[in-house]
Amino acid sequence: MTHLVLLVMLMQAEPLTMQAEPLTLDAAVAQGLANSRRLAELQTQSQAADFDVSGRRSDLYPIASLQGGYERTNHVQEFAVIAPGPTRQVVYPDIPDNYRTRLDLQWPIYTGGRTDALIRAATAERTATGKDLDAARADLRLEITRAFYAVMTARDTEDVLRRSLDAAQAHLGDVRSRLASGLIPPNDVSSAEAEVSHERVLAVEASNQRGIAEADLQRLIGARPGPLSIDTSSIVKGESPLVSQIQETTGVADLIARAIKNRPERQALEQRAQEASLRANASAAGGKPQIALSSGYNYSNPNPVNFPKRAEWTTSWDVTVNVTWTLWDGGRRGAETGQARANADGLRTRIEDLERELTFEVRSRALELASSRQVVTAADDEVRAALEAERVVGERYRAGVATATEVLDAQVARLQAELDRTRAVADVRLAEARLERAVGR
Repeated sequence: MTHLVLLVMLMQAEPLTMQAEPLTLDAAVAQGLANSRRLAELQTQSQAADFDVSGRRSDLYPIASLQGGYERTNHVQEFAVIAPGPTRQVVYPDIPDNYRTRLDLQWPIYTGGRTDALIRAATAERTATGKDLDAARADLRLEITRAFYAVMTARDTEDVLRRSLDAAQAHLGDVRSRLASGLIPPNDVSSAEAEVSHERVLAVEASNQRGIAEADLQRLIGARPGPLSIDTSSIVKGESPLVSQIQETTGVADLIARAIKNRPERQALEQRAQEASLRANASAAGGKPQIALSSGYNYSNPNPVNFPKRAEWTTSWDVTVNVTWTLWDGGRRGAETGQARANADGLRTRIEDLERELTFEVRSRALELASSRQVVTAADDEVRAALEAERVVGERYRAGVATATEVLDAQVARLQAELDRTRAVADVRLAEARLERAVGR
């Protein structure tokens, strides 16, 4: 019985000791890509584009249909002739009930290139939709990266300001003790109280910013509201959780060339410009003769092909080749062709404008990355100086020539320096992610 009770207690205690693994940046990106509703919407658009291509390709094949009908007519006077001999031949009988069935086949065998142009246009739109999806994935990765580092820096900022508030409160206690001893005037206490209130306001704002940053990250990755545990070990150690493909020796001109070649937004515009040109070709093909083949197999009662008509089920078949050439349509074809070509020209102009934007974006991101890397070096020096100052103040405190407030101030200064370094490293990682996004990775 005792062993059973212990087993039940262990089973109940086990869930309490289990903790969710800290969320890494790679896991956050994977979770966000899996849960994004925007990506799901674009995926459905890509599927719709696939069906459009299949529908356009089906225009190359014949259409077979089964038709049937019943028609009731009024009674008519039969028309008959007297054949040689005593035979009476009914030429036009009175048959009010008419039944018909037909197996029909329609096949456009020549459309002047219109069908092929529409197939290629639908294929270009499908490719463009896929590029839109790639661009949305890249944007989401960058947004998650930004939100991830925002949570990290917001938490570190909150911790530093909380410790700064503790130092300010300790300083206020020290000032009040000095006032009680008559060593300082009362206005020093008021100044210390104002400093405590200011630090408290900053701490509250930092806590609010941390909550907003966490909510933003949870929104992007599709997580439910609640406590969020993230892995900050890579930043503390100065390691990059991202595998950056941007080398410091890579020239800006090479990066710009990569961006113009690889950015999915530009590729999508190119495909849509091609689609508009192909639709213009399809519209212009309407001015050429159109040839279609139609045939059918009839089983009717009466069969109108047979003469004279009889109230009986009989079969017949037909094959027809139709040639249609639209000589004049009031300018409709010209208007449609002109509209499609104007759309293509507009998209090509937008591509040129996008190339200018990409050039500026890559140059600015490269400068941002270079300056961020320099800030990390300065932040390392700041951390070393703060650690040395904290060591000196600690030795002075142990020797009895420094106050606890000075020790707390030195600790806060060291934490602030580490926070600055964390922000600098996060800015480098974020600058790398932005530059990789700019070049189309």
